Amino acid sequence: MSVAKQVPRAIALAIKKDQPGATLSYGSGQPRVKSSSGKSYYTKIGSHDEVEQYIGEAESLKAMHFAAPGLVPRLVDCGIIGESNADAPLDVGKPYFVAEYRDIGSLTDAAAKTLGKRLATELHEYKSTEGFGFHVPTYCGRTRQANGWYPTWEECYSALIGGLLDQLKGKRRYVELCSKGELVRKRIIPTLLGKLVIQPVLLHGDLWSGNIGTDRKTGEPVIFDPSSYFGHNEADLAIGRMFGGIPKSFFITYHKYLPKSEPEDQYELRGELYELYHYLNHTVLFGSSYASSAMAKINTLLNAIPE
Repeated sequence: MSVAKQVPRAIALAIKKDQPGATLSYGSGQPRVKSSSGKSYYTKIGSHDEVEQYIGEAESLKAMHFAAPGLVPRLVDCGIIGESNADAPLDVGKPYFVAEYRDIGSLTDAAAKTLGKRLATELHEYKSTEGFGFHVPTYCGRTRQANGWYPTWEECYSALIGGLLDQLKGKRRYVELCSKGELVRKRIIPTLLGKLVIQPVLLHGDLWSGNIGTDRKTGEPVIFDPSSYFGHNEADLAIGRMFGGIPKSFFITYHKYLPKSEPEDQYELRGELYELYHYLNHTVLFGSSYASSAMAKINTLLNAIPE
């Protein structure tokens, strides 16, 4: 006979601030916790070295929920376990995370159109007063984005690319990739991004099909697992083109409400540059199988804008 697992104290206390007096239990397996009120919560507890990653996700969700309420799961609480809410001494110092649970299915065409509109008219209309970047580090996959604040998009994006190249340097197999990547920073980024007249708007940061879905209860789109920062809105579209799964209706609807930046004839080339970030990141995360795609993007950019 199986014994029901007890909800960790840190998680229970966080939920009871949201639902005082509620009785809690695990739903159909972790990480879903069900409340006697009928609400469900997505919960997790990380390792000691994941504190920064949890905070980055929480701050991203808070910002996005403020900009576009309901488009992301509502954050309930995120913090670090202390002696007062630990189940065991070894739990002290671990991060915990609680958000509303959303039953998410694959992205429908109707939800894709709604997502395109909401991204263009809400999320990508929410501007920073601090510049380009973000106030805490965020993580694209397991890759730490140092963030900070930059006065220009050119400087911000160059720093993002530079952070990935720094992680690849020292590995002998990536010498040429890194060398050409630095040429992109020196020549291509200033040319394509230096003269853009844009505002720093809130980005999801990792908007691929695996982080997008449809709320089965409402039929509305939901996005999750963010690595947010404030940047050029077009940068948020890049990874969605790379790995498929996002209907073309999303992009058509998006640009109906938010036109391509000027100069419009460089839109596709900017897309290549923004896709490069994710191919480099996948090389960092998953190894050399993505290096050839990253190199192809680099060569396309260098050939399009010769010295």
